[in-house]
Amino acid sequence: MTAAPLEKPSVVVAARRRRRWRPASAVRRGVLGLFLFVTLIEVVPRVGIVNADYLPPFSTVMEALSRQGATAEFWTALGETLLGWAIGFSIAMVAGVTLGIVIGSIAWLRDATASTIEFLRPIPSVALIPLAVLMFGTDMQATLLLVIYASFWQVLVQVLYGVQDVDPVARETARSYRFRPLTQVRTVIWPTALPYVMTGFRLAASVALILEITGELIIGTPGLGNRIGVAQSSGAAPAMYGLVIVAGLLGVLMNTVARSVQTRVLRWHPSVRGEHA
Repeated sequence: MTAAPLEKPSVVVAARRRRRWRPASAVRRGVLGLFLFVTLIEVVPRVGIVNADYLPPFSTVMEALSRQGATAEFWTALGETLLGWAIGFSIAMVAGVTLGIVIGSIAWLRDATASTIEFLRPIPSVALIPLAVLMFGTDMQATLLLVIYASFWQVLVQVLYGVQDVDPVARETARSYRFRPLTQVRTVIWPTALPYVMTGFRLAASVALILEITGELIIGTPGLGNRIGVAQSSGAAPAMYGLVIVAGLLGVLMNTVARSVQTRVLRWHPSVRGEHA
């Protein structure tokens, strides 16, 4: 039996240092990039390269945002946006997972719905705005329709892929042992489909926020998007950019939370274990 060659201590130490400093370096580069971007936004309008009426300096935007944050209307709009996002996203997740497992588990149903899904899925949600306004006016339900429609397909398609990825031998074994349908879903289908479900979860979370803001902006449903539209139409550019920054921060926060949930739920999965190895 031949012993494996040992690495030189200096090489091992250097590799450990690289692994140790890599995240910190990435964070520093990210902070530096953000600082340069903010500096650019501050300097460009002040030196007259662009008209400050259209692109105000960053400090002016933050002053307007701080004034917005001191009003109850701002927090009410933020709450309305988060509520619409949460309701639409939850409905899309439940419907997408349930229908995805049912359709994906029944061969003839999957074949019968494949063409319909491929026809409906590419339709942009914004194309449904006239229908949503006709049905619900400018109420919250109009924007909910867009959010649910756009998010639902993200989840459904991922779940269908996950169900198709189930090992046929495991599926036939479960049938030969006469597992009940719910038992098959719990013990055979769900463990395989779960990584796909979490991918759909992460994608749908971002898409739902985009459509929530879009619906509020175009339809006029109460929320941050509606306040962005009001600020734009009244010529309050600093306030408008401040609200856009808030919408961007919401997107970053939701994506971070979704990634964290995905990592925790899939901590047993090889892809996640590989990231932390």
